Amino acid sequence: MRVILFDIDGTLLWSDGAGRRAMEGALVKTFGTAGDSAYRYDGKTDPQIARELMVGEGFSEEHVDSHLTQLLDSYLARLREAVSEEASRPHLFAGVPELMDALEARSDVLMGLLTGNIHDGARVKLSAAGLNPDRFAFGAFGSDHHHRPELPAIARQRASSIAQREIRASRMLIIGDTPADVYCGQGIGARAMAVATGRYSRAELAACAPASVFEDLSDTEAVLAAIDRVTSDDPDTVASHA
Repeated sequence: MRVILFDIDGTLLWSDGAGRRAMEGALVKTFGTAGDSAYRYDGKTDPQIARELMVGEGFSEEHVDSHLTQLLDSYLARLREAVSEEASRPHLFAGVPELMDALEARSDVLMGLLTGNIHDGARVKLSAAGLNPDRFAFGAFGSDHHHRPELPAIARQRASSIAQREIRASRMLIIGDTPADVYCGQGIGARAMAVATGRYSRAELAACAPASVFEDLSDTEAVLAAIDRVTSDDPDTVASHA
């Protein structure tokens, strides 16, 4: 079984900063400041963003953590409002629907999400872009752990539970648009495919040494061939669950 894990922002869709605006509004409401305006959100989890920005403003991690639920509730309310506006409605990148259709048609592929978005935020963005979140069998989210490199192991555990057998990490492919997406699976031996539809160029992503890199996902046959090549060099499973 091949496990294909998609990042969301900059990989599947573009929301024109709706998530950032929602987070900034929630930070101001909860802490009185949105933090450093030059801070980069891409490649990070929602809780990580809040912690780093607010610690940078002088708040303790304990104080930030104690207000995190309040912050994220406020963020979700603002995100739902932001993506409902026609001018900032998220849109899917070229090739995404076709690639998903092709992967869904295969019996040897399990599709999931691996994203810094919290679970409910991921669903809001995907739904607003016209992509049913339930097309993904499972996911690992920023609400599961604030540290992105912890998410691949969570995704592997959930994929193994669905497949009812242990999935080799080398059969897992993370598709994302940032260096963080490329690097996050290395701890467990998962591979990565980079796509330059976010804020990083193809050259910048190639410098991170992903298994493959594309300008976008529009060439379905080429992307599928790369997926097969990257995930086909190991046996399907190492053991079945009892």
